[in-house]
Amino acid sequence: MSDTVIHATDADFDSAVLQSREPVLVDFWAQWCGPCRMIAPALDQLAAEYAGKAKVVKVDIDQNRDTAIKYHVRSIPMLLLFKDGQVQATQIGAVGKAQLSQMIDKAL
Repeated sequence: MSDTVIHATDADFDSAVLQSREPVLVDFWAQWCGPCRMIAPALDQLAAEYAGKAKVVKVDIDQNRDTAIKYHVRSIPMLLLFKDGQVQATQIGAVGKAQLSQMIDKAL
């Protein structure tokens, strides 16, 4: 697990994501989700590559139900790209690193 990926909770989601100066890619995931585990290495790499320009935040939907409900997370992995506290892009399902990179680049 990368030390550049931030793990947010219901309690600190606003400060970690909505109040961020940089764009934030949020991964709604769960421990039991195979595709979520599959994209984790790509997210770790993106967090390192975009350090200082954008953030990667993971939210465990089993432990942070309020945030998952607020953003209508029905299937995982679900990735939301936030900029200035607003959702800019949504990706449902496991995708490659290049697609996630494009999502972030559009917000920079």
